[in-house]
Amino acid sequence: MSIIPEKRLKAAIGFIFVTAVLDIVAMGIIIPVLPQLIEEFVGSNARAGIINGLFVALWAGMQFVASPIIGSLSDQYGRRPVILISCAGLAIDYVLMALAPNLWWLALGRIVAGITSSSFTTIYAYMADITAPEKRARAYGLIGAAFSGGFVLGPVIGGFLGDYDPRAPFWAAAAMSGIAFFYGLVILPESLPREKRMKFSWRRANPVGAMVLLGRHRELSGLAGVTFLLHFSHHVFSAVFVLYAQFRYGWGPKEVGLLLAVVGLLDMATQGLVVGPVTKALGDRKTMLLGLFGGTIGMALMGWAPVGWAFVAAMLPNALWGLAMPTLQSLMTRQVSESEQGQLQGATMSVASIAGVASPLFFGWIYSLSVGGGFEPLTDWLGGHGLGLIDAFVHAPGLAFYLSAIVLVLAFVAAFITARRAERAETSSVDAARRP
Repeated sequence: MSIIPEKRLKAAIGFIFVTAVLDIVAMGIIIPVLPQLIEEFVGSNARAGIINGLFVALWAGMQFVASPIIGSLSDQYGRRPVILISCAGLAIDYVLMALAPNLWWLALGRIVAGITSSSFTTIYAYMADITAPEKRARAYGLIGAAFSGGFVLGPVIGGFLGDYDPRAPFWAAAAMSGIAFFYGLVILPESLPREKRMKFSWRRANPVGAMVLLGRHRELSGLAGVTFLLHFSHHVFSAVFVLYAQFRYGWGPKEVGLLLAVVGLLDMATQGLVVGPVTKALGDRKTMLLGLFGGTIGMALMGWAPVGWAFVAAMLPNALWGLAMPTLQSLMTRQVSESEQGQLQGATMSVASIAGVASPLFFGWIYSLSVGGGFEPLTDWLGGHGLGLIDAFVHAPGLAFYLSAIVLVLAFVAAFITARRAERAETSSVDAARRP
């Protein structure tokens, strides 16, 4: 399974968790202030919604290009150097954004961040290297819990620092990524044996070529479709949440930071404590479906919530969403060989990145419409007719969350059909291997 001696294995797992926490803390620190910094540059909440969605899409576009390359590089050269270089790159990127004098500098910062944060694919491949297939759902749940722990700390720190100085969170994020780099330099061992490495190939490493792996089996491509829908729905938060909370409930950086910390705590509890027992009782497929159902209910309630406390209450069913991703990833890793885990994670991240490009642009546009921005060309074209329909959109600021819930319904249906086929195919292959 792994070349890491038992004594160093615990240290390696500890590093993965600590690195995940530090990376997500660094990313979470800037969440409460980046949209407001954009708003300062453009001078409008509605325009900031569109620009922020564009920036999130730019970040995801870079992940789409870089993830399969990074995944394939880790399959040839090992996981350790890829993770360390990415940590160093993130530290440099946050310094760049801290110094940004205009939107163009921020855009460049999002490009660099999209490339360097693609190391998440290698982190998941690292865990696949050192974890037995039947234990991967729980392992991925623990990584998800580490990510959530980072989101508990990051937005709170960013919210308070942002009240002091909107640039301060970026400097703090740079320090966090720098700490992760130096910590890994000392602690992290390699997880992929040389005899199991696969030579780098541009045919596999380009985004389209990497996704050929996903089309190898009908079950794998179906699960990739569920991945796309799940990420498409989830990006409603990165695209509009901060601006939405400010517009509808009057929340500033501190309130947004604290609320995101609550989200992180709930997600950490779900993925760290609940995924293991629930998957043991229900199996990966049913656990994933339960998570998608809870996310659907939570999203719909968030769109409806007329007051802040109702939005907070909607986080409880939405927290079940944390059951879906680790079980979905576990089902996918069991469809490929050990030497293809890095390529799989790169291809999966590319799928997520496609969603990350399309979703923020879509939800940013929807949010801008729903709060009254961006209608000028349409009203000019209508010449005053059909304005009643436009008014309905103007008075529906939660529209983006309603549409996100509909996307999750589609994901639930696709997962119900595809995951059952995947489990049956896996059972058939195991039975065939046992026959004399």
